[in-house]
Parts: sequence; structure tokens; C-alpha cells
Amino acid sequence: MPSALQNAPGSNLGIDRASHTIRLARDFDAPPSEIFEAWTKPEHVTRWWDAAGDPLAVCEIDLRPGGSFRFVTRGRPDLPFAGVYREIAPPDRLIFEALGSTGRVLIREADGRTQMIVEIECGSSEQLDQFLKMGVSAGTGRTLDSLVAYMRSRASRAA
Repeated sequence: MPSALQNAPGSNLGIDRASHTIRLARDFDAPPSEIFEAWTKPEHVTRWWDAAGDPLAVCEIDLRPGGSFRFVTRGRPDLPFAGVYREIAPPDRLIFEALGSTGRVLIREADGRTQMIVEIECGSSEQLDQFLKMGVSAGTGRTLDSLVAYMRSRASRAA
């Protein structure tokens, strides 16, 4: 496959084989600070993280560089998602390591909306292929769709 970023037309998903990166994008009608908070406060993460739409069974966050996190879904309690925060720069950037890869959440205002890009940088092309085969991009996409729905529901309650 080519090493350039591959995006399907109209897709929120890109695969950059040169950097072994899965890239997903979402847009929000909420300020960057609220999106950042939704990623970093257990009372929010618990409500949207599970791709199946269920609240998390466990959500532990030690939000500091070197601090850890652990999310446990009700459907797969034997498979927690855990990692370590590397950089915390509210409300623009959150960088962490998990599953042998680097995750980046990049948040910025654009045209009166907030754009969020989530990158999963794998350590090798083999790991990227393994993640794609396991459905990491699809599962992460569903999880981010849950975040979009959660943020819409919060805005509706606030109105």
C-alpha cells in the first residue's frame, strides 16, 4: 500500500502508513474546554467511552504526566484499556501511551466549531496492521461517535 495518508471520500478515518498512524476526526458544537474535560474527568468518560454505549464499570484517571488511567467496560471486564499520560495541555492536547502505541487527542477551534483529531501511532507497520485487523479503528470510531452523542445530550440539557 502507498505510504501516504489514505482517506475514503467523506470519511472521518485516515490511515498514514508512513507514520503507522490511524487518524480519526470529529466536529463538535461545544468549546474545546468542554471536549477536553469530557476526555479527562471520570464522571464524563464513564458515560461515553464504551463503544457499545454502556457506562464503564471502572474509570480511574490520575491526570498528570506519568499518571495512569484504566477503563473497564461491562461487556469485557477481562480486557481493560489502560495507559499512562505523557502530556496534558488543556484544552488543546492530551497524549498518552497504551497498548504499545501513542494516543494523541488534538482539539482546536475551527470556523466556530471544535475539531478533534484522535491519532493512534503504532510502533511499526506490523502493529498498525494488527490494530486494523483487530478492528481498533472501527471500535475507536464508535467510541468517538458516543462522545459526539454525549456532548449533544449535555448541550440539550443545558439549553
